Amino acid sequence: MSIEKGRAYFRSLGIEDRVQEFTVSSATVELAAQALGVEGARIAKTLSFKTADGCMLILAAGDARIDNHKFKEKFHFKAKMLTADEVLELVGHPVGGVCPFGINEGIPVYLDQSLQRFETVFPAVGSASSAIELNLEELFEYSKALEWIDVCKLPEA
Repeated sequence: MSIEKGRAYFRSLGIEDRVQEFTVSSATVELAAQALGVEGARIAKTLSFKTADGCMLILAAGDARIDNHKFKEKFHFKAKMLTADEVLELVGHPVGGVCPFGINEGIPVYLDQSLQRFETVFPAVGSASSAIELNLEELFEYSKALEWIDVCKLPEA
């Protein structure tokens, strides 16, 4: 089960007790925000994209959207998200619980600057009813992110 992979990952870091599981779904930004009692923007959603080698993950703020022009400028290919079946096979977590923790080997992870507006954010932990609160340093370290990037746009205020 995917939550067990996420839990095992945080157990190895000594912080499994920080993993939160809910009796309600947190599979979408809105549902996760409701379950946690926080604004949706603080949900660190994990987006999975096809690459020539398989896939890559980008964590972004809950209110951010991929900017196709910025994405192509950064990665030199068009942003194409994985299907639900591809996500489970390539990443190792189901849609709704995708996160960079306890994933299959060799998947590059990036963090979008849209998350930098917050002291802490809430990514999933492998299931559609889980989350963990991490500060940005922890998120970068525990996700094994390669770098902070700017490939999203925020809603107009």
